[in-house]
Amino acid sequence: MTEPLRVPAEVTLPELTFRGVLLGALITVIFTASNVFLGLKVGLTFSSAIPAAVISMSVLRMFKDANILENNMVQTQASAAGTLSSIIFILPALVMMGHWQGFPFWQTLGICAAGGMLGVMFTIPLRHVMVVQSELPYPEGVAAAEILRVGSAERAQDDTQASAKPAATGMGDIVAGGIAAAVVSFAASGLRVLGDSVSGWFALGGAVFRLPMGFSLALLGAGYLIGIVAGLAMLTGLVISWGIAVPILTAMGDMPAGMSLAKYATQLWSSQVRFIGAGVIGVGAIWTLATLFVPMARGVKASFSALTKAGAARAGSAPRTERDLSAGWISVVTLVLVAILVITFQVFLAGAPLSAGAIWKLVAYAVLFAFVFGFLVAAACGYMAGLVGSSTSPISGVGIVAIVLVSVLMLGVGGELMAVQNGVQMAIALAIFSTSAVVAVASISNDNLQDLKTGWLVGATPWRQQVALLIGCVVGAAVISPVLELLYNAYGFADAMPREGMDPAQTLSAPQATLMLAIARGIFTHQLNWTMILIGMVVGVGLIVVDEILKRTCKVARIPVLAVGIGIYLPPTVAAPIVAGALLAWLLEGALRRRAAAAGQPYEHYADAANRRGVLIASGLIVGESLVGVLMAAIIGASGTEAPLALVGDGFESTASYLGLAVFVLVAVLFWRRVMKLA
Repeated sequence: MTEPLRVPAEVTLPELTFRGVLLGALITVIFTASNVFLGLKVGLTFSSAIPAAVISMSVLRMFKDANILENNMVQTQASAAGTLSSIIFILPALVMMGHWQGFPFWQTLGICAAGGMLGVMFTIPLRHVMVVQSELPYPEGVAAAEILRVGSAERAQDDTQASAKPAATGMGDIVAGGIAAAVVSFAASGLRVLGDSVSGWFALGGAVFRLPMGFSLALLGAGYLIGIVAGLAMLTGLVISWGIAVPILTAMGDMPAGMSLAKYATQLWSSQVRFIGAGVIGVGAIWTLATLFVPMARGVKASFSALTKAGAARAGSAPRTERDLSAGWISVVTLVLVAILVITFQVFLAGAPLSAGAIWKLVAYAVLFAFVFGFLVAAACGYMAGLVGSSTSPISGVGIVAIVLVSVLMLGVGGELMAVQNGVQMAIALAIFSTSAVVAVASISNDNLQDLKTGWLVGATPWRQQVALLIGCVVGAAVISPVLELLYNAYGFADAMPREGMDPAQTLSAPQATLMLAIARGIFTHQLNWTMILIGMVVGVGLIVVDEILKRTCKVARIPVLAVGIGIYLPPTVAAPIVAGALLAWLLEGALRRRAAAAGQPYEHYADAANRRGVLIASGLIVGESLVGVLMAAIIGASGTEAPLALVGDGFESTASYLGLAVFVLVAVLFWRRVMKLA
């Protein structure tokens, strides 16, 4: 008997199994560590739903009684934890400002787990309205369901044709990408026989220009996943920063005696031009949220309407595929999570030189803000994820709005705190910590409904999925603190080095956390670089105008303003390989379209297998390099030296750079050939 691709409500199969939870936890550790590393390095995270589904199918295939619903639970748990790593968009700011010297495990666990689990609780009432009844596309959720269906159909075919060779799940593509990236990354960051970047510097008059290129395979994979539109937007940001802004500033200034062109230009970019990027990002975030205001309002309205007596009555007599966690369980879990938040904030403020009453008042304000604003954000992000997808839903924009609102709130109610010694520093820290809770809520809300859409399409039991999401939040939250601690001690963050003498070229830029800290400090101390930020805001408005014109005149060409800002803000050797990955995806799409036309077949059908392989290889590249980055962080931390495994000295740098370029090009060519084999 073959298993149907959507399990009917009257059929009950094992779903939330012990082996599934254990496998989900192991995948969670892998993708959370990978996303934390990638997010700190480049300010991007990747959706782990599809690779998690592929890994789950490959492993559970060894068990004869495994089924599509069990696979769905594994990918649900793993994708939730991977998404929770978006907390790194804000939490490292506490280390950057010196409030934390590391990442306290229990505080980090409390804020991540409680915030993420509240995101699950807040979006449960939305499931019926937004997933079952809505026509929202949910791109990642539908794609993950299709992966599970294909895998289930192939499993059923294998069972009926015992002599046939088992159909491929795609695990080989993830492994191939992971091994390639791991080997190259170890040779570069461990053995130091391959360079990680190269830059060409030249001057025209007094203007300094830079042609950068990085050789990170993880960023090549990230660029492939974000696509040509976002890639060209980041290229636009690179041109604005290193083709316009830096040359103008270097031409207007005088280079200090004895300073190299590279150091002079980089210093100006770091202290001036990056704030142009911050202005563009701020405008882009506000514009994105403004354009989605109506859908966000619908999401909030749906959330309130779902809490009516009719909704509760429906849940009581619902078939298996319609049973959410009961209102009683939602209430109990929510109260427990609020209590955890209260304890976490109280511990966070325990060292403040304030009376117990003043501390509890601040705790109440912070928790109330995180709860109320988090609820609104959950509904908004749930709708945005369904509308435009989790990968393009602007979590950074939500964080910017939250940090502004909570900072203004602290200015209004934190007078007693501001009056004590170092009170401003503590107020900034509290604003960042409060925003961390909101970002945790937003990130999980952004992912939750995608997973529930996948479950609905394959016939899963919603309440079991919701339990899997809660488990994923706890496991992911437990991983985040030690991984952050490892990476910080090994590489350091922008403007925050744990030890003297560390190589600034190896630091993790953590762009969103740097920006959030700058905004909070600017609100409390009035010390923002407003000139450059205002220039960036003007540039952002101009880009929005151009984008709207393109929207009306050209269906394909667009300029995502947020991506342009990130291109300005990121180190150029980080942004460049992302652009290369996006270009690779575009060239592959063009080649596949030509072959489809020659074969007389629709592109979507002809290129489906090839495009799936490309996504899995790109995900493997990210995972492989990221895990080696975490491994090297552990080795560096244990040895206490910057390059404990290096085989060559500084004199090999030039040769290593050219070798790194050659290997980068070779991997891109092999990537192309492996994808095109399926065409």
